[in-house]
Amino acid sequence: MLVGALPFAPRAGGALRAGGFTLDDLESARVRATLAREVGETPSAIAIVFHSETLRAGSAAFEAAASSAIQRVPTAPHVKTLVSHLLAPRLVSADGHTAYDLVLLDLSPDDSPEGLPIIQAALGPAPGLDVSLAGGPAFYGDVQSVSESDLRRSELISLPLAGLALLFVFGSVVAAGVTLAVGGAAVVVALALVFAVASVTPMSIFVLNLATLMGLGLGVDYSLLMTSRFREELAGRAGEPVDAAVEAAVRATVATAGRAVFFSGLTVLLGLAGLVLFEFMVLRSVGIAGALVVGLAVAAALTLLPALLSVIGPRLDALAVRRVTLRPAGDGRWARLANWVMDRPVAVLVPTLAILVLLGVPFLHVRFNAPDASILPRGVPSRASADLLAREFGEGEFAPLQLAIRTSGPATTPANVARLYEYSRRLAADPRVTRVEGLVDIDPRITLTQYLVMYAIAGGPPDRYFAARLAATTRGDLTEFVVFTPYGPNRDEARALIQELRATGGHLAPPAGLRVGVTGGAADVVDVVSRIQADFPRTALFIFVSTYVVLFLLLRSVVLPAKALVMNSLSIVASFGALVWIFQDGNLSSLLGFQPLGFVETTQPVILFCVLFGLSMDYEVFLLTRMKEVWDRTGNNRQAVAAGLERSGRIITSAALIVVLVAGSFAFADIVLIKALGLGMAIAVALDATVVRALLVPATMRLLGRWNWWLPDRLGRLLGSPRVVPSAELVPHE
Repeated sequence: MLVGALPFAPRAGGALRAGGFTLDDLESARVRATLAREVGETPSAIAIVFHSETLRAGSAAFEAAASSAIQRVPTAPHVKTLVSHLLAPRLVSADGHTAYDLVLLDLSPDDSPEGLPIIQAALGPAPGLDVSLAGGPAFYGDVQSVSESDLRRSELISLPLAGLALLFVFGSVVAAGVTLAVGGAAVVVALALVFAVASVTPMSIFVLNLATLMGLGLGVDYSLLMTSRFREELAGRAGEPVDAAVEAAVRATVATAGRAVFFSGLTVLLGLAGLVLFEFMVLRSVGIAGALVVGLAVAAALTLLPALLSVIGPRLDALAVRRVTLRPAGDGRWARLANWVMDRPVAVLVPTLAILVLLGVPFLHVRFNAPDASILPRGVPSRASADLLAREFGEGEFAPLQLAIRTSGPATTPANVARLYEYSRRLAADPRVTRVEGLVDIDPRITLTQYLVMYAIAGGPPDRYFAARLAATTRGDLTEFVVFTPYGPNRDEARALIQELRATGGHLAPPAGLRVGVTGGAADVVDVVSRIQADFPRTALFIFVSTYVVLFLLLRSVVLPAKALVMNSLSIVASFGALVWIFQDGNLSSLLGFQPLGFVETTQPVILFCVLFGLSMDYEVFLLTRMKEVWDRTGNNRQAVAAGLERSGRIITSAALIVVLVAGSFAFADIVLIKALGLGMAIAVALDATVVRALLVPATMRLLGRWNWWLPDRLGRLLGSPRVVPSAELVPHE
């Protein structure tokens, strides 16, 4: 399978697509589709931006260069119309040094990135002008190319660091190499499968980074757990024949660590399955790809790795670079830490909880929004163009609101023209509106009486401006208003205006006889955020319930799964607070190299919650399964906690270190969303493996005592007798 995957894994990025942040059944999408179907409104556009420090629009040199640049654009595929700045003065900046032409495409918003290379290829030379592209297609095109660049950079950083960390943990080149190779194999096969799935169903470009991060992190995690257990089991059979000892050690490893890996992978998979419950392509594709990655990481750890261990056997410690010996389990540093915590559980529990809650406090003032060009570095063309347009024309000029207004009967009847005129003037009088363009907004000097006379003429208005505006905005009983504001789509003022336009009352409610639907960039943001927030509780409930059931079957306890859910939630909430503090509020922006967003992209907490819930549960499973082995043998809760932490503490911190290094490498990404996801995962995993597992778990286990392992008799009979697992009773010692 690995050999067959090699040709396809590098092609995964080309099969993925940007976008996926909207749905056809959102109100803004339905209104946009109605305008496209009935009025002929084009759903996608690219702006060709012309800028010169010396030339001005309207001058012979400026216009000759601009004409040369766009000469072939109108005849390019998928180009419906080109709106020239020569015919629309609003497309020229106040100082004349910047202008843009609008290329209207016959592509849906999700398909619009296909138009970018077409326009790029059609552009000609423009001597003396800086020519760039802006708009959704240009933005998504840059997101795709920068994402692939980010992935290459993160791989160059994370792979050597992960290798060095494994070398430190095992002290052997062979052991580190085997573990890293299994993780790498999982990534290669996963990317090949992503390529295959993307040829059947749309998959987000963000899958590329997350699949690599999770594949490498989980693949190495599981391999680390299996390899460490194999070394313990093999060392415990030192007096047996080598072949027999290796075979027995592999069997014991699969029966113990392999079981933990299986259930751990199942909890991660369930977390990612929560993303599939969302309808948004970007979330569903991350869930699908993540499930593939987890399944492959588990399969590699349970099949490929045992086969390699059987062949390598005692040579696993060959090429040693540092001495890591195994000694009988006893009063090691992790056991001493556990006993120290259990001697003063309340004194440890209260301040630790306070710290985690304090870290999560910034999440209380979170602002959710959709991604825009600000997530890209300033030097990227679409970001530079967007900044130029915002600076010269205002944030809202390139992202107006579009109102689809349904009238009672034809829109041009006198009664409807009067209603539309009154509604347009009310909109224009709002201080948040800069201007309105529609059927009754051709020229502010034209009175209502003149509009009534012109639209009452049989055969349509004879004036070409009236006729052009009528043809561009109106079909039968549907007409379009374009409302310009000074605000970008992510501004709170724009979102408030959307809510008022959609309200049934208030000063912006339409007159009787008019029904209004609202679309545009700000409307998309409102609808996407609202839908994700509405769907999230269902996803969280699914993850909580399914994870509880899996942990119940694994641990044979009613209490421990519930406690594990609480522990996981604490570290995740703390990482959410850090996410807001860093990326929304802008702290550490200079150190991390990004422009503060002023918001958190609305899919980030959802992806982090689903990914981290399973990933953090990894360490809970690693820890509690070792505790349960001792509990089943001894029935002593304190001994089980101390021995379990001693035998798994080093493995958990080592595994977490690998994930922190891999996820942390994405902090060097150029796309702020990828940077935030990587850093959020690194923070959550670091907190989970240290503060939660080393302090909170022993403290709560001590306070709950035998109740940790409580199982009603009826459920116990259904599950059967617990399996007592023999242990090699050895732990690593440096």
